[in-house]
Amino acid sequence: MNGTSSLDNISTKQQRIAMLAKQSAGMAFTTLAHHIDIEWLKEALCLTRKDAAPGVDGQNAQQYAADLEANLQALLKRAKSGTYRAPPVRRVHILKGDGQSTRPIGIPTFEDKVLQRAIVMVLEPIYEQDFLDCSYGFRPRRNAHQALDSFWKQAMLMNGGWIVEVDISKFFDTLDHRHLHELLRKRVRDGVLLRLIGKWLQAGVMEDGSISTPQAGTPQGGVISPLLANVYLHEVLDTWFERTVKPRLHGRAFIVRYADDFVMGFSCEEDARRVMNVLPKRLGRYGLTLHPEKTRMVPFRPPQHRPTVVSEGPGTFDLLGFTHYWGLSRKKHWVIKRKTAKGRLKRSLKAIWAWCKTHRHRPVKEQQRTLNRKLHGHYGYYGITGNGRALENFSLAVRRTWQRWLARRSRRRMTWERFNALVTAFPLAPPVVVHSAMRSSQ
Repeated sequence: MNGTSSLDNISTKQQRIAMLAKQSAGMAFTTLAHHIDIEWLKEALCLTRKDAAPGVDGQNAQQYAADLEANLQALLKRAKSGTYRAPPVRRVHILKGDGQSTRPIGIPTFEDKVLQRAIVMVLEPIYEQDFLDCSYGFRPRRNAHQALDSFWKQAMLMNGGWIVEVDISKFFDTLDHRHLHELLRKRVRDGVLLRLIGKWLQAGVMEDGSISTPQAGTPQGGVISPLLANVYLHEVLDTWFERTVKPRLHGRAFIVRYADDFVMGFSCEEDARRVMNVLPKRLGRYGLTLHPEKTRMVPFRPPQHRPTVVSEGPGTFDLLGFTHYWGLSRKKHWVIKRKTAKGRLKRSLKAIWAWCKTHRHRPVKEQQRTLNRKLHGHYGYYGITGNGRALENFSLAVRRTWQRWLARRSRRRMTWERFNALVTAFPLAPPVVVHSAMRSSQ
């Protein structure tokens, strides 16, 4: 009951902040830190992942909880007195969607994650009143599938057109601190919060045993980084496009953004070219640059006069892990279809291959459980209407990979006959369309 009462109290505070932010769109909040108390930190702790990798101090959630009350009291005191020192983040590299290049990820300490989450809980109710509907990434009750559905509906409504596929080069590494502070101060002028954000932006990065201090950017992987990215791109991109660009266009246009991944759609080719030309200048004012090879304009109209469906080459583009293309529906109408992007599929299969190779000597039952969790996770994201064939191909590839590495763990030959008998006893999860358009329309 105490936990429920505390949660209700925190929710009431957040609703009050949201109401004030909505009533006074141009108002800057000067006092916000007083909302953060022990109960607020405890709720932030509950919302922080407990199974994530530890930071530079090596402390995990269980170790931090061993003396939880004293740790939170000390954290609260340091945060409000200004003596809190943001520890450096531990940098690791993960594969990108192409399965070849890598993306740097910063891993803060567990205590740092808790404090960042507490600040996000204060700032989120304010900025949620400002953010536009075109933004979907890392926002409450919004996700990537909603962004995909939004694109599909808007592109179908104007029967395709021209798509500007945009890639910002190293966005999280080049985000300008000075511009970010200026944008934050439009809505937040609480010294405690701004000071903490400044410390996180200036926190060092530990890689290969050495610490470097970045002059720009925010570590991708930090709890507060997605919110700061949304604040930045809300002003730099979303507001500019909706209030400055669209009124000057001849035809219809829309934008769909998920964090720093976004596309713009235009019904008029001239409009697309004009925005394509001015976009580098707009982003350049805020220290951002476009990737010259990954930013392009794609003609994306239904191939009315073509006898066959062309799903590769010109007229296709990738968004949020899916390749979008035109295809014929069961009723022989041209519709936008989506399938798992080649790069994402390759990366997923490469991870399965590495796992099966490393754990091939584990008990079969244990391997089956883990592989099924991985399969369910894949289906949970890529299991959308029209992507059934790609799901089946992924499932078959996982079966072949498992058979391959089981065959190498002993001298007794693992024939396909023996493997099929094993899979009958220890079945793998079959492909399933989790996000069905038919079910959602019922």
